[in-house]
Formats: sequence, C-alpha cells, structure tokens
Amino acid sequence: EMHSNLADVVERLEGIPSYKRLFRDAFMDGAVSSENIGLALEQFMLTLISADSRFDRAIAGRGQLTPAEQRGLELFVTEFDPSRGLFGADCFHCHGGPLFTSNKFANNGLPPMGRADAGLGGVTGREADMGLFRIPSLRNIAVTGPYMHDGRFNTLEEVIDHYNGGVHRTSTLDPNLAKHPETGLQLSGDDRKALVAFLKTLTDESFINPGQIRPGAVTDDQSLTSAGR
Repeated sequence: EMHSNLADVVERLEGIPSYKRLFRDAFMDGAVSSENIGLALEQFMLTLISADSRFDRAIAGRGQLTPAEQRGLELFVTEFDPSRGLFGADCFHCHGGPLFTSNKFANNGLPPMGRADAGLGGVTGREADMGLFRIPSLRNIAVTGPYMHDGRFNTLEEVIDHYNGGVHRTSTLDPNLAKHPETGLQLSGDDRKALVAFLKTLTDESFINPGQIRPGAVTDDQSLTSAGR
C-alpha cells in the first residue's frame, strides 16, 4: 500500500518510539509485526461508518429530499435507453448499493495520459484490463475532490460533463457506457444540476467531522485495545 511493502513499514514503525509504545499497549505480544499492523488497521477501518447523510435520513423516513435532489436520485437510478423512453444518467450500474460502488474495476472513458496510465492493465499485463480503475464509493463524494484516478476534474460538474458530452471510446470501455451514443447523455442543464444536488445529499457531516463522536462509535483507545485482546 502507498508504494511501500510490509517489511519496510515494520522497520519504519519500529524506529518510532511512540509507535512501539502503542503496539506494547495494544497487543499481547507487543510486537511491531505485519500481523499486528493488519489487525490495528482492520479495527480502525471498522470504526469508519458513514450512514447518516441526508440521503440516509430520507430513506429512513427521518428527512426529505428537495424536488431537485429527488430528481437527481431519479436520474441516478434510471437507465439511458431512448428506445424504451428512458433518459436517465445510468449511474447505478457502477455506483449502486448501500456503498454506492460495485467494488469492481471499470474503464469510464477517460482519455489516457500515456501508457503509464494503464490502470489495472499496468499490473496484470492483460490487454482486456487496460484503462480499468477501481470504482470508488460516492459516499461523501462532494468533499473528496479532485476526481478520477488522476484528479483531472476539480468539481462534480466537470465529472458529469465528462459523461454527458461523450466519453473516450476504446475496446475496454465499460459496456454500460459503450451503449450510449457518441454524443453522450445530453442531459439538460437543470438535470445536471439536479444530479449534483443529489450527490451532495450523500455527505455525512458527522463522519467528516473528526471532532464529533457518534453514538456507538468505537474510540481510538477501544480499537487499539480490542485489536490485541
């Protein structure tokens, strides 16, 4: 992870006295080891629960979306298939489910920045994987810019414009995008604004504010202790 390897990470952490103390406090054997690092990371990641956005509250009946946000949701979950009278934004294929991601890899039609921009194909060497990147969750997407794997877009509006005006076509383009006309979705200005409005409802203020601990959340001390016990 992060362009490193476990052996180097263990060596670096062992050289930091404060981390060595934390490992002694958290684990039975007190060792700075790859196993204990994995356990600590797992325990921390299990505390990262984002489920109290305005969208979540609306789904639970504890709130209501505005008409524009509701329109954005409709576009998000509707196919783009003019032959059937459907003119949605087709987002849900890749960004469906409670996590708003399929957890797969896909080519989303970005013009490549040279061979080094091969994505999954750069790892597997398979031509069928060229230009495929992991599909991210859209939870808290309004506060996690810049966007795309290389950060080429600064705003959600630019992201939507990418899909709306036609994508870069290659043999590995995701089928859900390849089925669209070369001119793109051609959504109206109001519909593009509605999509942005909906995406902003996925922001969980209690999650992105590190100073606010939600009821039932595990504290850092608790997570460190449970990692070793």
